[in-house]
Amino acid sequence: MSVTFYWYPNCDTCKKAKKWMDEHNVTYNPIHIVEEPPSKDQLADFIAKSEQPIKKFFNTSGKKYRELGLKDKLKTATEEEQLLLLASDGMLIKRPIVTDGKNATVGFKEEEFNNTWI
Repeated sequence: MSVTFYWYPNCDTCKKAKKWMDEHNVTYNPIHIVEEPPSKDQLADFIAKSEQPIKKFFNTSGKKYRELGLKDKLKTATEEEQLLLLASDGMLIKRPIVTDGKNATVGFKEEEFNNTWI
């Protein structure tokens, strides 16, 4: 199986996900999420395929999220506005995002990776 792996190399969660994929022989194409953030349309696709709400795709523990005051702003933002925000800055996106075109996961939970990527 080959997947696309949106990651930030300094992210500990991304490192854990990469290690898991290496150990389970999952072939991946790594994409630096800050240098090449996914587009609004790609994000909408990942959200639909992950079956997670859009709020799960925000890096709520990130500095940029706090600086922009998104905790309060997102309560009234439309989905379109939220997608545009996510697509505007890879640091706002929770990572890693892994997709094979049919499925998508956000973040790293070993059980979810076991169920989705093996």
